[in-house]
Amino acid sequence: MTQIITFEELIEKLHLSENARGRLLGLDLGTKTIGLALSDVERSIASSLKIIQRKKFSIDAADLIETATKFGVVALVIGLPLNMDGSEGPRVQSTRAFIRSLSSLTDLPVLMWDERLSTVAATRILIEADLSRIKRKAVIDSTAAAFILQGALDRLRHIKNHNF
Repeated sequence: MTQIITFEELIEKLHLSENARGRLLGLDLGTKTIGLALSDVERSIASSLKIIQRKKFSIDAADLIETATKFGVVALVIGLPLNMDGSEGPRVQSTRAFIRSLSSLTDLPVLMWDERLSTVAATRILIEADLSRIKRKAVIDSTAAAFILQGALDRLRHIKNHNF
């Protein structure tokens, strides 16, 4: 069963487990797509991986779990779409519902990461890379997932360096 955990719990879980070098999978949940990003095994760098076109939860979840298994993922980092004032709206409720539904299919721990402005930052990066609007649209969600995951990786590294 999937468990929502804190940074400290994730560090301890990874530090004490045989999966100490496993990858993390970042998710940017949208209404039409799910952007995926993958960390390296040392959990230093996040890279865009792919986009899942949303169809039906069972199909989307199967694709997600298959991807996690293929890459030896030990935890998920899911963007939490808080409002700009920090409050929770319908999108947060939808994200929590997704995690609850996923919990019956996998026991991978889930770390929720504040994703405010991740799409804005990802768009800015893609514009600076001089990608056309059409090309940006094709990769924006996986780029946002990489931005979400990189933020979490940076925070994990900071906490680990100051606690262990």
